[in-house]
Amino acid sequence: MKSKHFAPALILSLLAAAPAFAQDGPAAAPAPAAGAPVAAAAPAAPTYTDAQLLEEFGWYIGKRTGLSELGLSPAESDLLTKGILASLNGKDSPYEIQKIGPAMTEFIQKKQTAILETIKTKNLSQDVAFFKHLDEDKTVQKLPDGLRFQITNPGTGNPPKPTDTVRVNYTGTLIDGNVFDSSDRLGKPAEFELDKVIPGWTEGMQKIAKGGKMKLYVPPQLGYGDDGRPGIPPGSVLVFDIELIDILPAAAAPAGTITVPGSTK
Repeated sequence: MKSKHFAPALILSLLAAAPAFAQDGPAAAPAPAAGAPVAAAAPAAPTYTDAQLLEEFGWYIGKRTGLSELGLSPAESDLLTKGILASLNGKDSPYEIQKIGPAMTEFIQKKQTAILETIKTKNLSQDVAFFKHLDEDKTVQKLPDGLRFQITNPGTGNPPKPTDTVRVNYTGTLIDGNVFDSSDRLGKPAEFELDKVIPGWTEGMQKIAKGGKMKLYVPPQLGYGDDGRPGIPPGSVLVFDIELIDILPAAAAPAGTITVPGSTK
């Protein structure tokens, strides 16, 4: 039996995740002082037709549901569109959803796995080229496990131990320069238990001391490997700019869950 409430619920959930379509207007600007030039009027907000709004909403639904990431062929896209149109026209499911559901889930999972493998293979190829170019830079040091690092300030004192907590400013990017995480989002330095982060961090942070600065190049096997994370595709090299502000011995480590560098949570 068809649900009469599913479609509105889906629409409401999609709209809830979208940016606000309307916002309160800005506060009124103060009146200009006598003799001051008058600022040009702000341009009028654009207007859209119902057709344009529906087209954009259709795009948004496809984007939010990840349809573009399935790598569908033109023929497969036509079949998907056929099913969507049938639903829009109020027709019943062409098959018994309870029976076809498991096979449909398996099909989508295979599609997603194939796309991830393609992304991973592409990234690994780019990783090789990136490291080949990087290894030409004599200021970049390479460790036997593939970790590279570049120290711009070694700091003073002893480096942290794996059991220590480090207080750092950092920015993490992919090799194309896209930022996936940064301590800037916290508005203050971040703190990490060094033995609870990705292996590349645990190893690399022991190369500088308090006040030190470095650039850390983490190969996939010392980062997130083939799993990836939000904003981090499978097989990605991670590049970190790090400033080690302080080292907190294990006994003084703050309680609570520590966020792993590279997480977007």
